[in-house]
Amino acid sequence: MTKQATLYRMETAEHICPFGLKSRDLLRREGFALDDRVLSSRQEADIFKREHGVDTTPQVFIEGEQIGGYEALRAHLGLDQEGDSGTTYKPVIAIFGASALAALALAWSGGALNLSAAVSTFIGLSMVVLAIQKLQDLTAFSNQFVTYDLLAMRHVRYAYVYPFAEAYAGIGMLAGAAPWAFAPVALFIGSVGAVSVFKAVYIDRRELKCACVGGDSQVPLGFVSLTENLIMILAGGWMLTAA
Repeated sequence: MTKQATLYRMETAEHICPFGLKSRDLLRREGFALDDRVLSSRQEADIFKREHGVDTTPQVFIEGEQIGGYEALRAHLGLDQEGDSGTTYKPVIAIFGASALAALALAWSGGALNLSAAVSTFIGLSMVVLAIQKLQDLTAFSNQFVTYDLLAMRHVRYAYVYPFAEAYAGIGMLAGAAPWAFAPVALFIGSVGAVSVFKAVYIDRRELKCACVGGDSQVPLGFVSLTENLIMILAGGWMLTAA
């Protein structure tokens, strides 16, 4: 028999609860016969919360049993929680994966794949996207960056300059500008970064989070961070020698 579920969620002209919509979608996908009850005003929501002794909506009831909100519903159904704050490489995979596909698309746009152009575009795009991640919150980035970057430890302002330098080098690479104008920047920040990561992770053996995708990230500092810096060094050197 199909299980019955009742969902109380808030939806007013000023506010639509996202977790209410997610709960409704999840219940429908799981095959429940759903009674979707909308609390259309703040007053209605307050009355409901007082009557049921809860502080928040949405609230889900399955076969008359009070389950709770969206996260409690996922737990009840045996599903993982969304937005898990544990260590993850997902941001890095997303950035490098999207940049690689975009680079291949641009390199293929002329009708024939130019591998050299694809590699250069991939590195440039990756640097720009990584810089954007950092620039979203410079303070959060600097707070994380100064804990392992050797130059930023001595000169904190370098932490605020770094994302702009990374964006500058990436844009220069994409524009095909004169290598002497941007390659030394990539070489410098890549070299300092590589030495800093190697010391923090492989010599001092500190367990840190990498600020490469912005402040408050859950990406571990280690091989990926070191590889990112080595790629910048190789790209800068390659551009200078190929000029």
